[in-house]
Amino acid sequence: MAFGRIGFDKSEGDSGELAEINVIPLVDVLLVLLIIFMVAAPLSIGGIKVELPQSKARGTAIDEDRIVLSISGDGQYFIDKAQVSGVALVERFQAIYQYREKKELYIRADRAVAYGKVIEAMSAAKQAGVLKLGMLTQPPLKPVAN
Repeated sequence: MAFGRIGFDKSEGDSGELAEINVIPLVDVLLVLLIIFMVAAPLSIGGIKVELPQSKARGTAIDEDRIVLSISGDGQYFIDKAQVSGVALVERFQAIYQYREKKELYIRADRAVAYGKVIEAMSAAKQAGVLKLGMLTQPPLKPVAN
């Protein structure tokens, strides 16, 4: 489909066609990418296999700018999927929280982890200047009504 330009005759050597950019394929690609990121974003926290204990208490929302320490069933520490030794926890926390405004840490500990491992992590966080600690748990399973 050709569009003519107002005020010009075709006899002046103008072909009368205008180049148009078709944005529909671009919008389609962007919508597909948006859907992919919306599906993949919640899966990013679950990299380390941790069987969380259940709690009946209501949880609070966790913002995107969070630091999560995961403690696996065999007692290994992970800060956002990166494994850290117990000796280096204080140094890593100090490096992370040195310039952060929010000094919050969320701990995901497997239900089989010894209580001492969790206390060791909490102590290292407090030594590094963390002001707020949160424990992540699994919400209780709702009974099925018959």
